[in-house]
Amino acid sequence: MSTEPRFDELIHAPTRLSLVSLLAATEWAEFRFVRDSLGLSDSALSKQLTTLEEAGYVEIRKAFVGKRPRTSARLTPQGHGAFAGHVAALQDIVARAGLAVLPDQVGR
Repeated sequence: MSTEPRFDELIHAPTRLSLVSLLAATEWAEFRFVRDSLGLSDSALSKQLTTLEEAGYVEIRKAFVGKRPRTSARLTPQGHGAFAGHVAALQDIVARAGLAVLPDQVGR
């Protein structure tokens, strides 16, 4: 099954692209893990997650562990599809320049 290339302006912003890439590799990711992995402040990550949630790309889950709140996020099926389409569009752009997308393809 091939993914239709579709450039996504919402995902393309560097912080959101990093965030969506991280979430694409996980089932659920805890807020602290994402924040620390991307080097974002709490408020910056919250803003990006809210933007992606409003677009339908991310699902947020809030729970308590003891008395401590825990927030987790994951990509929705729509988010996975948008990310796959965006990556395919980026691969097409790079391929048109005659460059390899993956390091092991250099010189082919």
